[in-house]
Amino acid sequence: MTPEASLADAFEGQRPRLLAVAQRVLGSRADAEDAVQEAWLRLSRQDADSIENVAGWLTTVVGRICIDILRLRTSRAEVTPTDDIPEFAVTEDVDSPEDAAVLADSVGLAMLVVLGSLRPDERLAFVLHDMFAVPFAEIAQILEKSSDAVKMLASRARRKVQDVPAPTGGRRRKQEQRAVVDAFLAAARDGDFDALLRVLDPDVSWQRYTATGVTVGTGSDAIVAAVRRGQGTRVLARRVSVNGEPGILAWGPTGRPLSVMACVVDGGRLVGIVSIIDPRRLARMSLPEPPSGD
Repeated sequence: MTPEASLADAFEGQRPRLLAVAQRVLGSRADAEDAVQEAWLRLSRQDADSIENVAGWLTTVVGRICIDILRLRTSRAEVTPTDDIPEFAVTEDVDSPEDAAVLADSVGLAMLVVLGSLRPDERLAFVLHDMFAVPFAEIAQILEKSSDAVKMLASRARRKVQDVPAPTGGRRRKQEQRAVVDAFLAAARDGDFDALLRVLDPDVSWQRYTATGVTVGTGSDAIVAAVRRGQGTRVLARRVSVNGEPGILAWGPTGRPLSVMACVVDGGRLVGIVSIIDPRRLARMSLPEPPSGD
């Protein structure tokens, strides 16, 4: 077997692990496949005798590619194709025994928001170390930082993940969540941008699932700007239950659903928003009807 063929075999043996790592870091199967393919292209241009540890070399390369992709997303809030759209169970927001059956799904939504809010280096350090047991020394080489610095990144990410508010059916928490969502709706409807900023966490994480892919970003300014652009349009929005917790459903003038928003509330503010605005997916969802007479 030639050195090149041996290198190809080694890569194929590592491909499933590399895909798993990249998908956890990037949150997108399509992006993960692109990252792994790019790693193969780089490997194929290497002298086979110059690489002692193919698995370690590939982990380093895929990690750096993922970091580049995450940084590009952060700087451009770009749209990336994805099939990883969360499932939403949307009902009228009333207390009912069925709440408990769908409430557990909100843990996944909160985790999705938190992972999306991590800095690229935090996310990579957390995923590689906590999910795939990659030693800090190896992650340090990927990030070109010291092992101590990488430990701090992973620790900071771990604290954010552990701080994900646990869902609860408690009436008091539910009322607090409803109050925050209602305040957001009222501020958006009235164009009260000062009130909007008060209800939004400054580092609020947002993800928008569109017909072409997902847009991710952080910061309240982008949400306020989107509300400004929507001023004057004939949109009806009201509070609903999304996976057992208060969210928002919006309809257009004809009664066609425009968006569903899952809201993550903590400390009296919106800390995360996950919204679906893909018309085809919305059309397939079972959604409440708009209020009659509005």
